Amino acid sequence: MTAGATPLAPAAAPRRRGIPDSALGVAGLAGLVAMLELIPRAGLADSRFLPPFSQMASALADQLDSPAFWQALGSSLRGWALGLAIAMGAGVVLGIVIGSIPALRAATTSTIEFLRPIPSVALIPLVVLLFGSDMRSTLILVVYASFWQILVQVLYGVADVDPVARDTARSYRFSPWAQVRTVIWPTALPYVMTGFRLAAAVALILEITGELVIGSPGLGKSIAVAQSSGAVTTMYALVIVTGLIGVAVNLIARRAERRVLRWHPSVRGEVPA
Repeated sequence: MTAGATPLAPAAAPRRRGIPDSALGVAGLAGLVAMLELIPRAGLADSRFLPPFSQMASALADQLDSPAFWQALGSSLRGWALGLAIAMGAGVVLGIVIGSIPALRAATTSTIEFLRPIPSVALIPLVVLLFGSDMRSTLILVVYASFWQILVQVLYGVADVDPVARDTARSYRFSPWAQVRTVIWPTALPYVMTGFRLAAAVALILEITGELVIGSPGLGKSIAVAQSSGAVTTMYALVIVTGLIGVAVNLIARRAERRVLRWHPSVRGEVPA
């Protein structure tokens, strides 16, 4: 090589295409199914308490032909949707009102911080005394648990409103409704959708838990009945159904979040300058 000659840069290595996340997810699920099938058959677990996955799948197929299963599923979904809707409406309205009035927020902060950490399951004895094993008992648990997820997020969203934009709206004498619609709501909406996604999962958990413990109609009650009657494969089949519902709820909530916030930089993948 002659003096002053510039060495050639090494050729760039070809990019390797990564494995898609969906393929990894399917592979992980297939591995879990294989473990559930092999562990009891290898004698590592008593098949009376952990049957092979093939038997769970067979029991699930039997459940799909049962009208009682669809009634229980409908009761669970109805209670989940109704509780989530009530929590969303109350959380958004109260969050905007409390967050928009500094004196009201200061007056309610200690109350919110006292009530929010109380586990919903701790209210089970109270709601059973009030409503028995009625659907209303489980509904109260769902609303209570979901409400705080939404309220806290909305309060954060209202607090994140640009003070300059708020003062500008006031200087132009916008009505309170106009301020909410043009200034507060666009800023708080990403927080609202985060609260919705969190509350949707929490509502499902409390719906099944309430049915399981209280005995109100739904999949949770069916799981408890199957367990107490010794129908272990049916119990696992119903547990699988609740897991699939949870996955569906998460996917729907994320899709709704992306659709509603398609204008937001975090969804468009843009980096603010």
